[in-house]
Amino acid sequence: MIPSKQEMLKAFEERHGKEIQQKFLSSTVAVCGLGGLGSNISVSLARAGIGKLILIDFDKVDITNLHRQQYKASQIGMLKTDALLENLKEIAPYTEYETHCVRISEDNIYELLKDADIVCEAFDNAAAKAMLANFVLEKFPEKYLVSASGMAGIGSGNLIKTRRISDKFYLCGDGISDVNKSGGLYSSRVMLCAAHQAHTVLRIIAGKFDI
Repeated sequence: MIPSKQEMLKAFEERHGKEIQQKFLSSTVAVCGLGGLGSNISVSLARAGIGKLILIDFDKVDITNLHRQQYKASQIGMLKTDALLENLKEIAPYTEYETHCVRISEDNIYELLKDADIVCEAFDNAAAKAMLANFVLEKFPEKYLVSASGMAGIGSGNLIKTRRISDKFYLCGDGISDVNKSGGLYSSRVMLCAAHQAHTVLRIIAGKFDI
C-alpha cells in the first residue's frame, strides 16, 4: 500500500526536521546524465524528498549498465529517462519529475537548466563535462554546480573527496582516476562519488556551504 503524501511528508520531517525538509521540498535539481553517477544521485535525492528533479539523458539501458546503475534487467532497451522515472516513482511518488530524452548541447542547455536551482554534472565524457561546467559557471552565475572527476578503478574509497572549487562550484571524486587507465568501473566506488554529489546538493540546500 502506497502511503499518502501527508504520511510521506511526516516521515521526512521526522527524519530531517521540518525546516530543512521544507527547503528540500522547495528546491529543483537538474541531473545531467543518468548513468552510474546520475541514476544514483537521482535515487538519493528522491529519497531525501527533493521537490523537483529534472532528469536528462539521451541513452537507453544496456546490459553493461546493470552493474553500477539504478536500472533492472527487465528495463534493458528502455530509454534511461523512462526507466529511471519508473523506478523513482516507486521510491518517491510525490516528487515532481521532468524528463528530457535529449543530448545536452549549447543549443538546448539554457532551456533545459533554466529552472534548476542546482545542477549536477554526471557525464562520462570529458568534452561534455567541460561544456556543461563552462556554460553553467558563465551563463548561470546564480546556480550551484556539483560536478565529478575520478571514480574509476578499485582504489580506496577514502580517496573520494568533495572540494569547493569556487563559491558555487563543487567537485567530487579522487580527481585522478580514469576508466581507461584504472581498470574499469565498480558500482561501490561510483556510488560513493554519486553519494558525495547528492550529499553536497543537500548541504547546499540546507545552507551548509563548507566541505
